[in-house]
Amino acid sequence: EIVDGNVKMTLGMIWTIILRFAIQDISVEETSAKEGLLLWCQRKTAPYKNVNIQNFHISWKDGLGFCALIHRHRPELIDYGKLRKDDPLTNLNTAFDVAEKYLDIPKMLDAEDIIGTLRPDEKAIMTYVSCYYHAFSGAQKAETAANRICKVLAVNQENEQLMEDYEKLASDLLEWIRRTIPWLENRAPENTMQAMQQKLEDFRDYRRLHKPPKVQEKCQLEINFNTLQTKLRLSNRPAFMPSEGKMVSDINNAWGGLEQAEKGYEEWLLNEIRRLERLDHLAEKFRQKASIHESWTDGKEAMLQQKDYETATLSEIKALLKKHEAFESDLAAHQDRVEQIAAIAQELNELDYYDSPSVNARCQKICDQWDNLGALTQKRREALERTEKLLETIDQLYLEYAKRAAPFNNWMEGAMEDLQDTFIVHTIEEIQGLTTAHEQFKATLPDADKERQAILGIHNEVSKIVQTYHVNMAGTNPYTTITPHEINGKWEHVRQLVPRRDQALMEEHARQQQNERLRKQFGAQANVIGPWIQTKMEEIGRISIEMHGTLEDQLNHLRQYEKSIVNYKPKIDQLEGDHQQIQEALIFDNKHTNYTMEHIRVGWEQLLTTIARTINEVENQILTRDAKGISQEQMNEFRASFNHFDRKKTGMMDCEDFRACLISMGYNMGEAEFARIMSIVDPNRLGVVTFQAFIDFMSRETADTDTADQVMASFKILAGDKNYITVDELRRELPPDQAEYCIARMAPYHGRDAVPGALDYMSFSTALYGESDL
Repeated sequence: EIVDGNVKMTLGMIWTIILRFAIQDISVEETSAKEGLLLWCQRKTAPYKNVNIQNFHISWKDGLGFCALIHRHRPELIDYGKLRKDDPLTNLNTAFDVAEKYLDIPKMLDAEDIIGTLRPDEKAIMTYVSCYYHAFSGAQKAETAANRICKVLAVNQENEQLMEDYEKLASDLLEWIRRTIPWLENRAPENTMQAMQQKLEDFRDYRRLHKPPKVQEKCQLEINFNTLQTKLRLSNRPAFMPSEGKMVSDINNAWGGLEQAEKGYEEWLLNEIRRLERLDHLAEKFRQKASIHESWTDGKEAMLQQKDYETATLSEIKALLKKHEAFESDLAAHQDRVEQIAAIAQELNELDYYDSPSVNARCQKICDQWDNLGALTQKRREALERTEKLLETIDQLYLEYAKRAAPFNNWMEGAMEDLQDTFIVHTIEEIQGLTTAHEQFKATLPDADKERQAILGIHNEVSKIVQTYHVNMAGTNPYTTITPHEINGKWEHVRQLVPRRDQALMEEHARQQQNERLRKQFGAQANVIGPWIQTKMEEIGRISIEMHGTLEDQLNHLRQYEKSIVNYKPKIDQLEGDHQQIQEALIFDNKHTNYTMEHIRVGWEQLLTTIARTINEVENQILTRDAKGISQEQMNEFRASFNHFDRKKTGMMDCEDFRACLISMGYNMGEAEFARIMSIVDPNRLGVVTFQAFIDFMSRETADTDTADQVMASFKILAGDKNYITVDELRRELPPDQAEYCIARMAPYHGRDAVPGALDYMSFSTALYGESDL
C-alpha cells in the first residue's frame, strides 16, 4: 500500500508516459474517430455552464469537462452546482476519483501535470476520455431504445387525439346546421320596423359572426381528416372510419342544405323593411309630437284644479297670479302643435296604417284635454283675483295680532316654567324665600288677563271676515305661530299651576321642619356613640400593653369589657334606625354632628374585632406559657421588652425594631441568620412581628426542646442498637395507639442488615421535625 503523496504523483507521471508511447503511433485514418469522440463530448456537455469542449488539450484543463460527462450520465455521483471554474485542481481530482471508484476507470492522468502544462498531452487526454465513452455506451443504447418507444407511442397518441377531435368537431358542426336551417326558412313578416330590423341584424350577425367560424371549422375538419388518413397510412395503421353520418360527404350534404336556405332570405328582409319604413316614418312623427304634447300637459289639469290659493298667504297669492299669467302665454304657444297632431292622424287613416285605432284614440284624447285646459285656466284666474283682495285685509289684522301675542306668550311660558320648576332646598329660610316670590307673581295676574282679552278680539275680527266672504283660512298667521287656542291653553295652565305651586311650597316647608328634627336627633346620638367607641378602643389598647396582674386577670378583665361592649349594641341599632329615616328623607348633610353612620359602623366593627383579637392573643399567651413552662415573671419580661421596642405603639414590631430587640438580648448574627429567624416569626412575609410570634420564638430559645437526633437515639435503644426496628418491638415497647401510629407511617428499611418486616425509624424521626426550621 502506497500512502506517500509524492509516490502517488510519480506513479501518475509514469502512467502518462506509458499512455503517450502507447498511442503515439495512431494513424491518419483514425482522425475520423477523434472527430466523432470530440463531437460526442460537445453534445453531452452542451447544457453545462462554463464548459466549451473544442479540442483534447486546453479545453480540459479546468476539469469541468470531465465532471460534466460524469454528471450527464450519473448525476448522483457529483454535485455539479458546487464546482468552481477557478479551482481546476479540485475539479480534476473529483472527476478522477469518482471515475476510478464508481466507473472502474483508472487514474491515467495526473491533475497537477495537466494544470502545470501549458498544453496538456492531446493523445493522453483523448485516450482517457475514450474510457468515459465506453463506460457510458450502455446507457446510450438504453436511451436510444427508450426514445424509439416514446416516438411510437407519441405517434399513436397523436392519431387518437386527431380522431377524437374529428368526431367532436363533426358532431358540433352538424348540430349547428340542424338548428340554423329552420331559422333561415322562417318568412313570417313583422308589423313593426324595429322587429324587421332586428331580423336583418340577426341575419347579418349570422353571416358576419356565426357562419365564418363554422366555415373555418368545416375546412379544418376536412384538413384534419386528410391529415389523419395520411399519418395513419405513413405509420402503417388502418384508415380512420368516422361514426355513421359524420363522413365528410355527410357534412357537405348538410352544408348544402344550409346554403339553400340562405338564398333569398336577405332579399326578403330588405323588401319588408322598405315597406314598413314608409308607414313607420309617419307614425313615429305622430308619436313624437303626441309625446311632447302629453309630456307638457301632464299634471296641468291637476295644477289648474288645485285649491292652493285657499290656504295661501297674501304674498303667495301674488306669486300664484304671476305664475298663472306665464302659464296662459305658454298655453297659447302650444295651439299649433295640437293642430299638427290632428293632421298627421288624418293622414295615417288615409294610408290605412295597421295601428290606426290606437292613433285615433290618442288624437281624440289630446283634443278633449286641450279644450278642458282652456276652461280651467279662465276659472283659476277669477278665483286668484278674488282671494287676493280678501287676504290684503286679513294680512293687516294678522300683523297687529302678532305684535301683541308674541310678548304675552313669552310671559306665559316664563310663568309656566317658574311655576313648574323643581326646587331643592335644605333649610326653612330657603323655602320661605320661594314663598315670598310666588306671592309677588300672583299680584300681576289681573293685568295679564286684560291683555289676553284684547289679543283674542283681533283674532275674532279676522274670523268674522272669513265667515262673511267664505274664505278658507286653513293657513296660519304668517307673522306668528301663536294661535288663540294656544294662548287660552297656556293661560288656563298658568291658573291651574298657581294653586299647585302653593301646595308644593307648603309641603316642602313641612318636610324641611321634619328633616331638621331628624338631623338633631341623629346628631345627638352620634356625638355620644362616636367618642364612646374611641374611648373603648384606647382602653383595650392599654389593657393589651399594660402588665397588671396575671394573664388570667387580663383575660377576665377583657371579657368583662367585651360583655359591656356587646350590651351597647341596642344603641347602635337605634342609631341605624335614625340613619335609615335620614336616608329615606334624602338628607345628605348634618350640621349638628361630624360623625356619619359609616364612621360609626367602621368604628363599631373595629371595636368588636379588636376586643376579640386581644382576648385571643391573651388566650394564646396562656397556652404558650403553660406548654413551655414560662413563668409569669418571664411573660412580664417578654412583654416589657416587646413594648419597649414597639416604638410605633401598634402592637407589632417591624424588622428593624425586632433586630434591635435581638441585639439587646445578646444575639450576634449576620444577615443570613436574621433572615432565618424572620422566616420563623414572620412566615407570611408581612414584615412585622406580633407579640404571640415573639413569645413563641423566645420560648423556643429558652426551653429544652426535643430534637430529631434525640428521638432517633431513643428508637435505637428500643431496637437493641440496630439500624432498624420491627413491628413486634414497637408493639412491645410503646402504647398500642402510638405503636400503630409509628407502624402506619414508618417506611420499610432496605439496608444490608435488613430482615423481613424491618422498619426505618431514622427517616421517620427526621420527618417528624422536617417542617421545623430550628
